[in-house]
Amino acid sequence: MPQIYYENPLGVACITETDGAISSISIMDVPKDIDQASTPLLQQAAQQLDEYFAGTRKIFDFKMRQEGSTFQQEVWKTLLDIEYGKTITYTQQSNRMNNPLAIRAIAAANGKNSLWVVVPCHRVIGANGELTGYAGGIWRKQWLLEHEAKVLGIGQTKLAF
Repeated sequence: MPQIYYENPLGVACITETDGAISSISIMDVPKDIDQASTPLLQQAAQQLDEYFAGTRKIFDFKMRQEGSTFQQEVWKTLLDIEYGKTITYTQQSNRMNNPLAIRAIAAANGKNSLWVVVPCHRVIGANGELTGYAGGIWRKQWLLEHEAKVLGIGQTKLAF
């Protein structure tokens, strides 16, 4: 599996390609010392992340695929429907999925999202507006939400209803 390390304002992301699709983007503080094998797709993903961090890209369109159950795939698909710069609660996400009793399972599936930033689980917050559960750390979630709000010229991220 070819992979590259991508430096960004929040640390270093490891971008992995599997079978012609980006399968993982994970954030870390310091890269591991491994050989990198770049491909055109890995370069495209890095370029689109550059554009996101520069505030010129809101939607990613490179080929991506992450492994997961049918339920997880449905959860991740709903994340892609959250508008840039907006947030929803876990309750709202479960209602969008017509599965209001599955809040905890949905939150767990969000936590297994392996495509950092690209599948925007950072846009899901707690019912009381608190920033909860984020694999990259709450400070990174807050930074991403503030970045998107700044790009849109709004003082704070808006809740989507």
